[in-house]
Amino acid sequence: MNQYFYVVNGRKIKRLFFILAAAIFAIGVIYVESDNVTVFSEDSPSAVYSVPTEKKVIALTFDISWGDKRAKPILNVLKEKNVQKATFFLSSPWTKTHPDIVKSIQEYGFEIGSHGHKFTNYSSLADEDIRAQIITAHSILSDVTGEQPKLIRFPNGDFDKRVLDIANRLNYKVIQWDTDSRDWENPGVDKIVNRVVDKAHPGDIVLLHASDSAKQTADALPAIIDQLRAKGYEFVTVSELLNQTELKSNEVHDQAWLMEKLETAAGM
Repeated sequence: MNQYFYVVNGRKIKRLFFILAAAIFAIGVIYVESDNVTVFSEDSPSAVYSVPTEKKVIALTFDISWGDKRAKPILNVLKEKNVQKATFFLSSPWTKTHPDIVKSIQEYGFEIGSHGHKFTNYSSLADEDIRAQIITAHSILSDVTGEQPKLIRFPNGDFDKRVLDIANRLNYKVIQWDTDSRDWENPGVDKIVNRVVDKAHPGDIVLLHASDSAKQTADALPAIIDQLRAKGYEFVTVSELLNQTELKSNEVHDQAWLMEKLETAAGM
């Protein structure tokens, strides 16, 4: 009788050990693949910094809030290098005063997102002011481009929970970045190139600027493009990158399905 008792309990222990190991593995996969990634959820809207994917896809993004000297050279480099996918975040005052450059961005087929209206830290504003800033920018960008933006990057990358909640209610996805070129500091072409290329990874969002303060971006861009391509990267828009989150969602469901099957097989 005691021998039978030990055999039964031994089997149970093996089953529990097997399930525990599988659970740890599944949790580990989820944790590793979600490193440096924040995506939207219905319960807690968040900003997107990068997207989990094994594909070598990367999104080059350019913020513009003032000036007219840097945008066209950057557009020319993208065209010469046959980069057909990129995302530009435009402030609405700049958009209103530079419709010709906006048109060029659209003609090249690049994606346009909002960079807000007033260039200030939105977390310092009252709720009604945050809402007004987003809506004002939306109205101007829609009038000039003929399209309604769905992505927003706030000035200085500044936000808090209130800003995220309001943006989410206005059907915007807040886009940050994982790789910061720091090109606005004008540290030298080589440093800009190295910062981007060395840190780039699959699903990455790269922050660059096309305002007049970024004097070296157009010169650094050819080497950035060439070196990333040499590493096997394909350039996509932020929206295309976000589509990878659907794969992540499916993968999580698959892992849950696997755990359920393991538990059933173990007789739990």
